[in-house]
Amino acid sequence: MDTAGEATLRTSVAGGIATVTVSHPAKRNAMTAAMWRALPELLPPLAADPAVRVLVLTGAGATFCAGADISSLTGDEDPQALAVAAEEALAAFPKPTVAAIRGFCVGGGSQLAAACDLRFAEEGARFGVTPAKLGVVYPASSTRRLASLVGPAWTKYLLFSAELIGAETALRAGFLNELLPAGGLDERVAEFTRILATRSRLTQAAAKEFADGRTDRDAYWSGQAAASGDTAEGVAAFLERREPEFSWRPAPSGD
Repeated sequence: MDTAGEATLRTSVAGGIATVTVSHPAKRNAMTAAMWRALPELLPPLAADPAVRVLVLTGAGATFCAGADISSLTGDEDPQALAVAAEEALAAFPKPTVAAIRGFCVGGGSQLAAACDLRFAEEGARFGVTPAKLGVVYPASSTRRLASLVGPAWTKYLLFSAELIGAETALRAGFLNELLPAGGLDERVAEFTRILATRSRLTQAAAKEFADGRTDRDAYWSGQAAASGDTAEGVAAFLERREPEFSWRPAPSGD
């Protein structure tokens, strides 16, 4: 989605990396209702595009996402339902996803970051889950996802207090995979996503399902591995000291 309006999700694809940028500079990239609705709509074409190997979610300028823009909601819209639908769509994206975080990553921003597979942040980033400031019950699915990343104790700390934590604390808690010095985020994310784009799609797709808790696909992925030839190619490439050329591709149906 890319409109002339100030509040938008910008999408670009280059070198196998799709980038979705949250852009609402007037409100620290807070997500409007239209932006929440747009995210689940823009992801399927990127998932279906064979040229896209990795998805990066980031914010425009110096902020990742400061949450939801409550003022954009109409009287009959449920902000939690919109946020959860976007979060679940992002979590279900079948390829590796990376949140590249600067500045504030708060409320709905933390929901989106948690829905990504990996989270890289720059020094100075701030994180928080703030429904306790509003008397809101945080969604069960979002609470479980957060607990799967940082454990019950940190989940309770964040949800009970609604306090913001710094990037070093977020790294220690397990929310972040990497913390980069100021000015180093873009280079590291570009480097790491290039690495991901060279690896076996078969390995990545199976690992994503298993790590996210699916327990009914062991036989499916064993069959895919046996039929793909990727293992033989990987071993041959290693012995021949060359880059592998993995051939497995997901079925059009996503199975």
